[in-house]
Amino acid sequence: MRVHLIKKQTIQDYVVGHAPGKSSFENWVTSVKFADWDRPKDIQQTFISADLLGNGSDRVVFDIAGNNYRMICKYHFGLTQVHLFVCWIGTHAEYDEICNHGEQYTVTAY
Repeated sequence: MRVHLIKKQTIQDYVVGHAPGKSSFENWVTSVKFADWDRPKDIQQTFISADLLGNGSDRVVFDIAGNNYRMICKYHFGLTQVHLFVCWIGTHAEYDEICNHGEQYTVTAY
């Protein structure tokens, strides 16, 4: 199924303040645009380093720009497409901080 990214603008806004990651985020968006996923494990076929979070969260963590940035997205597999919601974007250090508080399962900054 095709992937409907919600909200691409969030990524574009983030990149404005984090220019070194711009091309990596653009490559990620392009990969999502052409992705064809039928189940969560397919996400990892497209993005080898993606981590599917447990605890029934339906969330995935993407490593961006050589693991300099992390992005948490929530996914929902519908009947005709996959909805991928951007929940949080930050540096690797910022991601470690939210993990220390167990917030990776619930954070919704956007």
